[in-house]
Amino acid sequence: MKPGPFDLVVDSPVGRLGVGLDGRYVREIAFLSGHAALRAPVDAAGRRVAAWLQAYFACAADVPRPEVVLSGTDYQKRVWAALVGIAVGQVTTYGALAQRLGGSARAVGNACRQNPVPILVPCHRVVSARGLGGFAGDSSGRLVDIKRRLLAHEGVEICPSRPHVPG
Repeated sequence: MKPGPFDLVVDSPVGRLGVGLDGRYVREIAFLSGHAALRAPVDAAGRRVAAWLQAYFACAADVPRPEVVLSGTDYQKRVWAALVGIAVGQVTTYGALAQRLGGSARAVGNACRQNPVPILVPCHRVVSARGLGGFAGDSSGRLVDIKRRLLAHEGVEICPSRPHVPG
């Protein structure tokens, strides 16, 4: 999926986030460069998403999660639904999720990579059995650093030397 155009662009502790809406539903969240121009929400749906993101990064739990619209395969949708059930501050492994849903760890990883609304559908809470794992299709670099920062924000630290992450 090619990112944008975005209905709003907001600052966050992990950088600028571009949010695409489809009516009242969130269809996309993208991690943008710091050079992306900010864009304030212009309607109630945009204000709800901006308020939820602000609350998430402020550790507030009383803001209702915005509704999302997800296009994908049946398996991807099953994985994404399972991701929403992983509580803040908790992680599972690709393998454990695959065992629960049927399929392989690679298939779970591919579904996570295709997740159009990270943070709202928290694919960052799925890690490798040997450490952090990748994020959004990258195995190192800026996006993996964002995953580490999102987990740290939620109180989870994944040490590279840890041989196994509880799942």
